[in-house]
Amino acid sequence: MNSIEQKKDAFERMLIIMDELRAKCPWDQKQTFESLRHLTIEEMYELGDAILDKNMLNIKKELGDVLLHIIFYAKLGSETGEFDIADVIHAECDKLVSRHPHIYGDVKVENEQQVKENWEKIKLKEKDAITTDGFRSVLNGVPLSLPAVVKSWRIQEKARAAGFDWEKPEDVWAKVEEELSELKLEISTKSAHVKIEDEFGDVLFALINYARFLNVNPEDALERTNKKFIRRFQYLEKESQKDGKKMEDMSLTEMDVYWDRAKAEEKNKA
Repeated sequence: MNSIEQKKDAFERMLIIMDELRAKCPWDQKQTFESLRHLTIEEMYELGDAILDKNMLNIKKELGDVLLHIIFYAKLGSETGEFDIADVIHAECDKLVSRHPHIYGDVKVENEQQVKENWEKIKLKEKDAITTDGFRSVLNGVPLSLPAVVKSWRIQEKARAAGFDWEKPEDVWAKVEEELSELKLEISTKSAHVKIEDEFGDVLFALINYARFLNVNPEDALERTNKKFIRRFQYLEKESQKDGKKMEDMSLTEMDVYWDRAKAEEKNKA
């Protein structure tokens, strides 16, 4: 692996390239915080895909893209005199030291959960956890723009850090079953769509809660299932086409034959 000096050289090289691109490249010169935002989000999702695929080559590549965006934002900040990359790094270092008092202070912890609880308590004391009316909430730090599944997970984690949580997994599963029953009732009585949607959301929220107790990340789990469905569906498309069949002319029973073959092949490869 590279030495500290080699890592410093690599970082300096990227900073120099960023300066040159901003000075000479028409595309880079036009970029703003706002124009880069959606591209940054896209890069994060690509990194997430690479991680789920366990593709180390792509993880390295996507990490580079994410790092470039961080440096780009810092460059934009330096041009307005607000901050530069050194400010960004030092601020993060200060935050890490502050939020790890069991490493850099005299706080004692026994497990990971206590570390997380301390983290949330410290965040609550920070200025970014105070609303304009002075009210402090442990939920203030959850970004409003997070995808719904991730947001539910983070909300529940923060509530747990404040002591608001179930004690046993079986209690959470009982809540899932309760919410399912309420959803079934609304469907059977043909309630208004908004009511059914409301109960459906409660089921999803309860399932995400249960996932925490299983130590399963629901976003990752759902994305793995998405990928699995895509693989099997595309297998169905390709193999049925090889057999001279059109999916629109096939029955569900015929499609299931290919689906089961796809599942069997995946099992054999595992």
